Amino acid sequence: MTAQHIAPPRILSIAGSDSSGGAGIQADIKTITMLGGYAMTAITSITAQNTLGVTKVEALSADMVAAQLDACLDDIGVDAVKIGMLGSPDIANIVADRLERLEAPIIFDPVMVSTSGSVLADEDTVAAFERLMSLAALTTPNVPELEALGGSQKMALRHIPYLAKGGDMEGPTVMDRLVQPDLPEIVWEDERIFTRHTHGTGCTLSSAIATLMGKGSTLEDAISEARDFTRQVMLAAPGFGAGHGPMGHQAYQSGREG
Repeated sequence: MTAQHIAPPRILSIAGSDSSGGAGIQADIKTITMLGGYAMTAITSITAQNTLGVTKVEALSADMVAAQLDACLDDIGVDAVKIGMLGSPDIANIVADRLERLEAPIIFDPVMVSTSGSVLADEDTVAAFERLMSLAALTTPNVPELEALGGSQKMALRHIPYLAKGGDMEGPTVMDRLVQPDLPEIVWEDERIFTRHTHGTGCTLSSAIATLMGKGSTLEDAISEARDFTRQVMLAAPGFGAGHGPMGHQAYQSGREG
Protein backbone atom coordinates (compact mmCIF):
# COMPACT_ATOMS: atom_id res chain seq x y z
CA MET A 1 0.00 0.00 0.00
CA THR A 2 1.39 3.39 -0.96
CA ALA A 3 1.15 6.41 1.29
CA GLN A 4 -1.59 8.85 0.36
CA HIS A 5 -0.22 12.02 -1.25
CA ILE A 6 -1.46 15.22 0.35
CA ALA A 7 -1.15 18.28 -1.87
CA PRO A 8 0.44 21.36 -0.28
CA PRO A 9 -1.64 24.52 0.10
CA ARG A 10 -1.36 26.84 -2.89
CA ILE A 11 -0.12 30.24 -1.71
CA LEU A 12 0.01 33.24 -4.04
CA SER A 13 2.37 36.08 -3.14
CA ILE A 14 1.73 39.45 -4.80
CA ALA A 15 4.79 41.57 -4.04
CA GLY A 16 7.98 43.21 -5.27
CA SER A 17 11.28 41.50 -5.99
CA ASP A 18 14.25 42.10 -3.67
CA SER A 19 17.51 41.61 -5.56
CA SER A 20 19.37 40.82 -2.33
CA GLY A 21 16.97 38.01 -1.42
CA GLY A 22 16.08 39.17 2.08
CA ALA A 23 12.56 40.54 1.64
CA GLY A 24 9.69 40.72 -0.84
CA ILE A 25 8.95 37.85 -3.20
CA GLN A 26 12.17 36.08 -2.24
CA ALA A 27 11.38 36.06 1.49
CA ASP A 28 7.82 34.96 0.71
CA ILE A 29 8.91 31.99 -1.42
CA LYS A 30 11.34 30.84 1.28
CA THR A 31 8.72 31.18 4.01
CA ILE A 32 5.96 29.44 2.08
CA THR A 33 8.27 26.59 1.09
CA MET A 34 9.71 26.05 4.58
CA LEU A 35 6.18 25.94 6.04
CA GLY A 36 5.06 23.32 3.53
CA GLY A 37 3.19 25.44 1.00
CA TYR A 38 3.40 25.67 -2.79
CA ALA A 39 4.57 29.18 -3.68
CA MET A 40 3.27 31.12 -6.67
CA THR A 41 4.04 34.75 -7.46
CA ALA A 42 2.73 37.85 -9.15
CA ILE A 43 5.65 40.29 -9.18
CA THR A 44 4.57 43.93 -8.97
CA SER A 45 7.91 45.75 -8.95
CA ILE A 46 11.60 45.09 -9.37
CA THR A 47 13.95 46.68 -6.88
CA ALA A 48 17.71 47.04 -6.75
CA GLN A 49 18.48 46.78 -3.06
CA ASN A 50 20.70 45.25 -0.43
CA THR A 51 21.07 45.45 3.34
CA LEU A 52 22.02 49.14 3.10
CA GLY A 53 18.97 50.32 1.18
CA VAL A 54 17.00 50.53 -2.06
CA THR A 55 18.79 52.18 -4.98
CA LYS A 56 16.23 51.77 -7.77
CA VAL A 57 12.59 50.71 -8.16
CA GLU A 58 10.66 49.94 -11.34
CA ALA A 59 6.99 49.03 -11.16
CA LEU A 60 5.66 46.58 -13.72
CA SER A 61 2.59 47.48 -15.76
CA ALA A 62 -0.77 46.73 -14.21
CA ASP A 63 -1.57 44.58 -17.25
CA MET A 64 1.49 42.41 -16.60
CA VAL A 65 0.54 41.98 -12.96
CA ALA A 66 -3.00 41.04 -14.01
CA ALA A 67 -1.63 38.50 -16.50
CA GLN A 68 0.43 36.84 -13.75
CA LEU A 69 -2.58 36.70 -11.46
CA ASP A 70 -4.80 35.21 -14.18
CA ALA A 71 -2.16 32.61 -15.07
CA CYS A 72 -2.05 31.35 -11.47
CA LEU A 73 -5.73 31.66 -10.56
CA ASP A 74 -7.16 30.20 -13.78
CA ASP A 75 -4.97 27.08 -13.82
CA ILE A 76 -3.50 26.11 -10.45
CA GLY A 77 -5.91 27.86 -8.11
CA VAL A 78 -5.17 29.30 -4.69
CA ASP A 79 -5.74 28.47 -1.02
CA ALA A 80 -4.44 31.77 0.42
CA VAL A 81 -2.98 35.07 -0.78
CA LYS A 82 -0.32 37.36 0.64
CA ILE A 83 -0.08 40.93 -0.66
CA GLY A 84 3.04 43.01 -0.11
CA MET A 85 4.62 45.85 -2.08
CA LEU A 86 2.33 47.00 -4.91
CA GLY A 87 4.21 49.78 -6.69
CA SER A 88 1.36 51.89 -8.10
CA PRO A 89 -2.33 52.68 -7.55
CA ASP A 90 -3.18 51.01 -10.88
CA ILE A 91 -1.61 47.77 -9.65
CA ALA A 92 -3.41 48.04 -6.31
CA ASN A 93 -6.76 48.43 -8.04
CA ILE A 94 -6.24 45.65 -10.56
CA VAL A 95 -5.17 43.31 -7.75
CA ALA A 96 -8.39 44.19 -5.93
CA ASP A 97 -10.38 43.52 -9.12
CA ARG A 98 -8.92 40.02 -9.40
CA LEU A 99 -9.20 39.13 -5.72
CA GLU A 100 -12.80 40.25 -5.24
CA ARG A 101 -14.00 36.93 -6.63
CA LEU A 102 -11.88 34.79 -4.32
CA GLU A 103 -13.04 33.05 -1.16
CA ALA A 104 -9.49 32.21 -0.01
CA PRO A 105 -8.05 34.18 2.95
CA ILE A 106 -6.03 37.27 1.99
CA ILE A 107 -3.26 38.67 4.18
CA PHE A 108 -2.32 42.26 3.31
CA ASP A 109 1.02 43.66 4.45
CA PRO A 110 0.70 47.39 3.57
CA VAL A 111 4.33 47.96 2.60
CA MET A 112 5.12 51.69 2.52
CA VAL A 113 8.73 51.97 3.67
CA SER A 114 11.55 49.41 3.55
CA THR A 115 13.49 48.35 6.65
CA SER A 116 16.30 50.68 5.57
CA GLY A 117 13.89 53.64 5.29
CA SER A 118 13.26 53.81 1.52
CA VAL A 119 9.74 54.91 0.50
CA LEU A 120 7.99 52.13 -1.46
CA ALA A 121 4.45 53.54 -1.79
CA ASP A 122 3.31 57.04 -2.72
CA GLU A 123 0.15 58.75 -1.44
CA ASP A 124 -2.02 57.60 -4.36
CA THR A 125 -0.98 53.99 -3.84
CA VAL A 126 -1.71 54.22 -0.11
CA ALA A 127 -5.14 55.65 -0.95
CA ALA A 128 -5.82 52.57 -3.11
CA PHE A 129 -5.09 50.31 -0.12
CA GLU A 130 -8.69 50.82 1.08
CA ARG A 131 -10.12 48.26 -1.33
CA LEU A 132 -7.53 45.66 -0.39
CA MET A 133 -8.02 46.15 3.35
CA SER A 134 -11.76 45.61 2.90
CA LEU A 135 -11.07 42.27 1.16
CA ALA A 136 -8.37 41.04 3.54
CA ALA A 137 -8.86 38.60 6.40
CA LEU A 138 -6.01 40.51 8.06
CA THR A 139 -3.95 43.65 7.46
CA THR A 140 -0.52 43.71 9.14
CA PRO A 141 0.74 47.30 9.61
CA ASN A 142 3.77 48.25 11.67
CA VAL A 143 3.69 51.39 13.82
CA PRO A 144 4.30 54.03 11.08
CA GLU A 145 2.06 52.16 8.61
CA LEU A 146 -0.81 52.05 11.09
CA GLU A 147 -0.43 55.79 11.61
CA ALA A 148 -0.43 56.40 7.84
CA LEU A 149 -3.63 54.36 7.54
CA GLY A 150 -5.37 56.63 10.03
CA GLY A 151 -4.54 54.93 13.32
CA SER A 152 -6.49 52.47 15.44
CA GLN A 153 -9.60 54.64 15.63
CA LYS A 154 -10.06 54.93 11.86
CA MET A 155 -9.31 51.22 11.36
CA ALA A 156 -12.03 50.44 13.90
CA LEU A 157 -14.52 52.73 12.18
CA ARG A 158 -13.87 50.89 8.91
CA HIS A 159 -14.30 47.49 10.63
CA ILE A 160 -10.93 46.29 9.36
CA PRO A 161 -9.26 43.37 11.18
CA TYR A 162 -5.58 44.06 11.67
CA LEU A 163 -2.44 42.96 13.48
CA ALA A 164 -0.67 45.99 14.94
CA LYS A 165 2.99 44.98 14.94
CA GLY A 166 5.11 46.47 17.71
CA GLY A 167 8.61 45.74 16.46
CA ASP A 168 9.26 49.43 15.74
CA MET A 169 8.51 50.51 19.29
CA GLU A 170 11.13 50.94 21.99
CA GLY A 171 11.60 48.69 24.97
CA PRO A 172 12.79 45.22 26.01
CA THR A 173 9.66 43.46 24.76
CA VAL A 174 7.72 43.31 21.50
CA MET A 175 3.93 43.42 21.64
CA ASP A 176 1.66 42.59 18.71
CA ARG A 177 -2.10 43.22 18.94
CA LEU A 178 -4.82 41.45 16.94
CA VAL A 179 -7.81 43.77 16.63
CA GLN A 180 -11.03 42.40 15.10
CA PRO A 181 -14.47 44.02 14.88
CA ASP A 182 -16.72 43.10 17.81
CA LEU A 183 -14.15 40.71 19.34
CA PRO A 184 -11.80 41.06 22.33
CA GLU A 185 -8.28 42.21 21.49
CA ILE A 186 -5.63 39.46 21.54
CA VAL A 187 -2.08 40.39 22.55
CA TRP A 188 1.22 38.55 22.06
CA GLU A 189 4.29 39.73 23.95
CA ASP A 190 7.85 38.39 23.75
CA GLU A 191 11.35 39.47 24.65
CA ARG A 192 12.84 41.66 21.96
CA ILE A 193 15.53 40.06 19.79
CA PHE A 194 18.24 42.72 19.61
CA THR A 195 19.75 42.27 16.16
CA ARG A 196 20.43 44.23 13.00
CA HIS A 197 19.23 41.25 10.93
CA THR A 198 15.63 42.30 10.49
CA HIS A 199 15.40 42.62 6.69
CA GLY A 200 12.17 40.99 5.54
CA THR A 201 10.49 40.49 8.93
CA GLY A 202 7.15 41.90 7.77
CA CYS A 203 7.19 39.91 4.52
CA THR A 204 8.07 36.74 6.40
CA LEU A 205 5.38 37.17 9.04
CA SER A 206 2.58 37.95 6.60
CA SER A 207 3.45 35.16 4.16
CA ALA A 208 3.72 32.72 7.09
CA ILE A 209 0.23 33.70 8.29
CA ALA A 210 -1.12 33.21 4.74
CA THR A 211 0.54 29.81 4.41
CA LEU A 212 -0.74 28.56 7.76
CA MET A 213 -4.27 29.78 7.03
CA GLY A 214 -4.02 28.05 3.65
CA LYS A 215 -3.27 24.86 5.58
CA GLY A 216 -6.46 25.33 7.60
CA SER A 217 -5.30 27.12 10.75
CA THR A 218 -7.52 29.68 12.42
CA LEU A 219 -6.39 33.30 12.22
CA GLU A 220 -5.26 33.35 15.85
CA ASP A 221 -3.33 30.07 15.58
CA ALA A 222 -1.76 31.16 12.29
CA ILE A 223 -0.51 34.39 13.85
CA SER A 224 0.94 32.55 16.86
CA GLU A 225 2.85 30.04 14.73
CA ALA A 226 3.92 32.70 12.20
CA ARG A 227 5.37 34.83 15.01
CA ASP A 228 7.32 31.82 16.30
CA PHE A 229 8.59 31.09 12.80
CA THR A 230 9.70 34.69 12.26
CA ARG A 231 11.53 34.80 15.58
CA GLN A 232 13.26 31.50 14.89
CA VAL A 233 14.56 32.53 11.45
CA MET A 234 15.61 35.91 12.84
CA LEU A 235 17.79 34.12 15.39
CA ALA A 236 19.22 31.98 12.57
CA ALA A 237 20.36 34.98 10.48
CA PRO A 238 23.50 34.12 8.46
CA GLY A 239 25.14 37.49 9.19
CA PHE A 240 25.25 38.75 5.60
CA GLY A 241 25.60 42.41 4.66
CA ALA A 242 26.73 45.55 6.41
CA GLY A 243 23.27 46.95 7.17
CA HIS A 244 19.88 45.42 7.97
CA GLY A 245 20.79 41.83 7.20
CA PRO A 246 18.54 39.00 5.96
CA MET A 247 17.16 36.26 8.15
CA GLY A 248 17.90 32.54 8.07
CA HIS A 249 14.81 30.92 6.56
CA GLN A 250 16.86 27.92 5.48
CA ALA A 251 17.54 26.97 9.10
CA TYR A 252 13.89 26.48 10.05
CA GLN A 253 13.53 22.81 9.15
CA SER A 254 16.82 21.70 10.73
CA GLY A 255 15.91 23.74 13.79
CA ARG A 256 12.62 21.86 14.14
CA GLU A 257 14.33 18.51 13.72
CA GLY A 258 16.93 19.43 16.32
